[in-house]
Amino acid sequence: MSTRKVAGGLATMVASAASNQVGAAVGAHAFGAIGPAGVVAIRQFVAVAVLLPAARPNLRRFTWSQWWPTILLGLVFATMNLSLYTAISRVGLGLAVTLEFLGPLAVALAGSRTRVDLLCAAAAGLGVYVLVLPDPSSDYLGIGLGLLAAACWAAYILLNRMIGQRLPGLQGPAAATSVSALLYLPVAGLLIAQGRFTGIAMLYAVGAGVLSSVIPYAADLIALRRVPTKFFGIVMSIHPVLAALAGLVLLDQVLAAHVWLGIGIVVAANVLAVTAATRSATRLITPAAAPARS
Repeated sequence: MSTRKVAGGLATMVASAASNQVGAAVGAHAFGAIGPAGVVAIRQFVAVAVLLPAARPNLRRFTWSQWWPTILLGLVFATMNLSLYTAISRVGLGLAVTLEFLGPLAVALAGSRTRVDLLCAAAAGLGVYVLVLPDPSSDYLGIGLGLLAAACWAAYILLNRMIGQRLPGLQGPAAATSVSALLYLPVAGLLIAQGRFTGIAMLYAVGAGVLSSVIPYAADLIALRRVPTKFFGIVMSIHPVLAALAGLVLLDQVLAAHVWLGIGIVVAANVLAVTAATRSATRLITPAAAPARS
């Protein structure tokens, strides 16, 4: 794999992450009119409009062993996005996304017994404490919603692995997104009945759907053809930093020094955990592959 190809893939992944966080900030501008639930509803509809034509899942031929994880993933999508956007409305974009980022970090550390991974877990805990610095004035509901989004992200990873083994291509995620979109139809109907879907609110919500769903979906597909899989988790670490910058530039959310420090600690813990996991996997695979080549 050429250096130019890898560099292009990494640039695409960074652009994808930036688009995702800018989309979240754009969506936040519609909170006042349609609330986090309304923004999530539009985002789900946009995602369905992209994924269904691309994947074309044959829903009639799904077996129950394929349907139940798909339905669960749809519920996870619905809960993850709503809890994240509500957390953003309460504690800000940078803090909410950093808390959500604990989900994939927990998956990376799950079941580990090495000293490095224990160090990463301890560092992540320290990072969250520094990030939040809890006191009586802390928004514990917002923090809890960010942690709920983290739990959903962890479940998303595990369910996606399962679905990937049971359904080809993107049929599972497309069907799961459809389930999530169906759950938000009553929300959209209520907002329409109340006359809250104004033109500017719709524009912001659709913008969030395009920037946080359509562009990252296409960009990640391109990047994963160019970049080794092991880099994916490391590059994901840029999300909390970009979220904080998007909140600062687009939402005027100025973060305190301790919040930046906490973000840095959580990001460093994730990079170390992913790097250690990659090296461990390489050591396990290489000896097994050697006899086949000899």
